[in-house]
Amino acid sequence: MTAHRPIDDEALPILVVDRRPGAPLVRPRWRRALGALRIVPLIWLIFAAGAFVGLYVQPPGLRLAMKALGLQPGGGTRDPIAVPVQRAPPRQNAAPITRQVVALGRLLPENDVVVVAPPYGAGDARIAALRVAEGDTVRRGDELAVLDNEAPLRAALEAARATVGVREAALAQTRATVTASRDEARAALARAQSAAQNAEREFDRAEELRRRGIVADAAYDQRRAARDQALREVEAARATLSRFERVDDAAQPDILVAMRNLDAARAELARAERDLDRGVIRAPADGTVLTIHVRPGEKPGAKGVMNLGDLSRMTAELEVYQTRIGQVDVGGPVTVTADALPEALGGRVSRIGLEVGRQTATDTSPAANTDARVVKVHVRLDPASSEVARRYTNLQVTGRIQVGGAP
Repeated sequence: MTAHRPIDDEALPILVVDRRPGAPLVRPRWRRALGALRIVPLIWLIFAAGAFVGLYVQPPGLRLAMKALGLQPGGGTRDPIAVPVQRAPPRQNAAPITRQVVALGRLLPENDVVVVAPPYGAGDARIAALRVAEGDTVRRGDELAVLDNEAPLRAALEAARATVGVREAALAQTRATVTASRDEARAALARAQSAAQNAEREFDRAEELRRRGIVADAAYDQRRAARDQALREVEAARATLSRFERVDDAAQPDILVAMRNLDAARAELARAERDLDRGVIRAPADGTVLTIHVRPGEKPGAKGVMNLGDLSRMTAELEVYQTRIGQVDVGGPVTVTADALPEALGGRVSRIGLEVGRQTATDTSPAANTDARVVKVHVRLDPASSEVARRYTNLQVTGRIQVGGAP
């Protein structure tokens, strides 16, 4: 006989199912939980619909209740919702935001640096002597240097002056000769007229005696021939005198030739004076001698003889990128700085270039752009800054041009 094992209550299932007919159906617990979860979306949908109606539609009853309670939608939060946005009014007369256009450049005299070259026609001439030193202040036309061709040119000038003197003496001699010839012609005319009068009287007596039958025909003919000859001599003397009695010296052929010879000599003298300028180098403008490139005995090269600059007014020549030049205006304030300057310099834009060129002032950084397209902007420094900058011609500087406008 098999022994029955006792039933352990803990090993039995917790759910007891009644299998009898007509007993109620009992569902498992997880199915009941799943059925409850199906109601949650419906609850959220009802809540969202109520929130939408309350915040956006706001029925009259709800508005009255919130008004009576002093509430607003989203009250108690930092940023209420469903409230019209309160936009701030635009600011009136707001100050423009200040910006800068930064550019590299150099310090230059106001009229730039003048390279003094040998005069035209100097040829292979060399420097014979220097009349100035670096730092000297010169005026326009001052003698800066003398070339070795100055001596022969000066000799040619002296010869031209001597020729002019000879021509002037010849003209004076010609005028004196004409005056003497005029006086001689007048005297000759007077003698001819006197002889003609005597011949006329002799002819008249001979004619009277011939009528009386005292003088032969041969004597009569001789007196008539003498009278006619005297009259012809008078006409010749008058013609000679008319040649020298013209009032204008230019009408005298001899004087006219002498005057033209003198004019030619004076023209040669003027040419010699101009040629003498080919042996002397003069200052083309007022300024200060900045650099001398040659010494006595040397032939000037491509750099010229020396550099001049008017240091009384200094400027800064900045190279602004072509993409930023539209922001720069004439009169804009500029600040100029450099490591070598004891202080920052101030000025204003005086002129903006009209041509886009290649950049010549570059930064020392290896990554700097060395092939940019720029426009030159000229800045006139104020008097105090100009006094500081006069010792730093061609110094590379950084300019900051202040420009106004919205960001």
